[in-house]
Amino acid sequence: MPRSVNHVASRNRRKKILKLTKGYYGARKNVWTVAKNTWEKGLTYAYRDRKNKKRNFRSLWIQRINAAARANGMSYSRLMGALHQNNVEINRKVLADLAMNNPDAFKAIVDKVK
Repeated sequence: MPRSVNHVASRNRRKKILKLTKGYYGARKNVWTVAKNTWEKGLTYAYRDRKNKKRNFRSLWIQRINAAARANGMSYSRLMGALHQNNVEINRKVLADLAMNNPDAFKAIVDKVK
């Protein structure tokens, strides 16, 4: 009895991954083993960087709040401490947005907790 190999399924599986690696440089886009390894590595980077993205944005918000707080005569740490003492429940994302796009509202918050 001849050996049964499902060429259709295996070809489709390979084509699916080669389609996902379209646009990569050199052999990464058309050599099956290289493309598969690159694609799998890309998935691990994507997982890692979904976590890092949150870290990077928090860092950016802190820098923006610090710059705006210093413009209003306060440091970041003193501002955040004063916010917590006065039970002002506002997160860093919103504070950073106010600092960038609505400095008057940010100044009002700083004046309230001073």
